[in-house]
Amino acid sequence: MAQGAIKKVVLAYSGGLDTSVILKWLQEEYGCEVVTFTADIGQGEELEPARAKATAAGVKEIYIDDLREEFVHDFVFPMFRANTIYEGEYLLGTSIARPLIAKRLIEIAAETGADAIAHGATGKGNDQVRFELTAYALNPEIKIIAPWREWDLLSREKLMAYAEQHGIAVEMKRDGTKSPYSMDANLLHISYEGYDLEDPWVEPGADMWRWSVAPEEAPNEPTTIELTFEQGDPVAIDGKRLSPAELLAELNRIGGANGIGRADLVENRYVGMKSRGCYETPGGTILLKAHRAIESLTLDREAAHLKDELMPRYASLVYNGYWFTPERQMLQAAIDHTQKVVNGEVRMRLYKGNVMVVGRRSETDSLFDASIATFEEDAGAYDQKDATGFIRLNALRLRVAGRKRG
Repeated sequence: MAQGAIKKVVLAYSGGLDTSVILKWLQEEYGCEVVTFTADIGQGEELEPARAKATAAGVKEIYIDDLREEFVHDFVFPMFRANTIYEGEYLLGTSIARPLIAKRLIEIAAETGADAIAHGATGKGNDQVRFELTAYALNPEIKIIAPWREWDLLSREKLMAYAEQHGIAVEMKRDGTKSPYSMDANLLHISYEGYDLEDPWVEPGADMWRWSVAPEEAPNEPTTIELTFEQGDPVAIDGKRLSPAELLAELNRIGGANGIGRADLVENRYVGMKSRGCYETPGGTILLKAHRAIESLTLDREAAHLKDELMPRYASLVYNGYWFTPERQMLQAAIDHTQKVVNGEVRMRLYKGNVMVVGRRSETDSLFDASIATFEEDAGAYDQKDATGFIRLNALRLRVAGRKRG
């Protein structure tokens, strides 16, 4: 797009190196007014410095929004109702945050009269797809600027040189210590990519992890907690009701202290390449285990099995950026319908990286009938002779085929 084609753009802005450079680059290359948007989704960082940096760069409209409750209530919890996990390991912490950020970008563009949005996702990653699919779904006419697909500042050295040339102050530290990794954090997880992790054979250093102790260094005594579910969502820990964001933050704290939630995986990106990343998702790891436990008690067998069949498709939709689509909404409606009966409590024991379910109950919706399942005499609740015909009918095709093989 030529200079002058864009009058005002809303930039997803963190105040870090990349987006600080993008802010100046937009002003220089497009000659447009820039609105900055910084989302608090629980990354655990002070966000006010982003306001100061944006102000110093001449930005007049600055948005810093606390989206933690919306993030967990409207995005994380619906995803966990589906027991969503991508390629058997990834709990989608980055993926599920992108549609919320893009949604807010579109809302701010409407509020400020901007004709474009901009993001700092690279041309190699999944985030560009997630941001832009969401944006186009919510505003088909929006213009999108993706600097990494336009400029020649394709290395950290070039970004640093640009920042120095234009007098851009860049804070090189996160959480008080310098990290060589590309990191993304929110209330669901923290991720690590790049640096020595680009070799899948290299073991992550012990000092990389931020949220969890190493399992071997976790307490020698287990921690026992109870999670209460209402219609598929967790609402209380040990009987104490918490808001969605508070509950997930507390599960992160408890899980991290017990060495829970670390993952080291190679995933298949939507853009076609394999990528190695490490993740810490302590609260999500506990939640997934607990949710499956309460479903095992309350869901009909075939409904539960069908949910499991649908889950990989749902996970791919989230991973690839198709949150605001008819197919995801259709799946969500079916999943949410099953969750009306997912009510009760799950007791778990956390010990040195392990999450063990040690009890589950539902006073209103349990389908477990001890009088039928018992190994003791069942007083006629189940006629074991019925199994003979059941087995013979199911074996009929096998017996016919067996006779043919003769």
